[in-house]
Amino acid sequence: MTVAPMVLAMLLGAQAAPLPEGLPRAQIVTEYGPITIELDHRRAPVSACNFMRYASTGLYTGGRFFRSVQGPIHVVQAETVHGSDDPGLGPIRLERTSETGMSHVAGAVSMARNGPDTATSSFFVVTHDSPALDFGGTRNPDGQGFAVFGRVIYGLTLFHVMQARPVADERIQPPVSMVSVTMLDPVPAVCT
Repeated sequence: MTVAPMVLAMLLGAQAAPLPEGLPRAQIVTEYGPITIELDHRRAPVSACNFMRYASTGLYTGGRFFRSVQGPIHVVQAETVHGSDDPGLGPIRLERTSETGMSHVAGAVSMARNGPDTATSSFFVVTHDSPALDFGGTRNPDGQGFAVFGRVIYGLTLFHVMQARPVADERIQPPVSMVSVTMLDPVPAVCT
């Protein structure tokens, strides 16, 4: 069976079309193994670029996953060696899920915060869908939600293992070390 020349030209043209630029990835190596996350600097540039600045300068290396919440939200939270309230590079603007179109589904990576525009270095991974963390959700009295800026593309099961560890007052006992956090791809120009 032969392919008509016009169909063949269309197929070849489709193959030759440039692929859209992928999103940058970071690798978090823990004592349980590696985790790869994809950072969406297109939809959440403030939060994604913030994470990339911390990763690129080594400020997450030596940190830990210290907190686990299982109901009504399901998250594992990370902190730098200076703690979850590390002022680090300063607070960033809250990118609400109503603005980005992203949501707190299983695998989402989001910035921790106390109030709007207070997030600094601490981030968390959602282990099961947690819509209460989205804009209009009930997790915070202000209803502003949290800023999703990426997703786990490899290693989500490691967060389930972390949540199986003993917990006291939402604190993982003992916390899980982040041996290293590095960028696998170049940091986009918008973040520099």
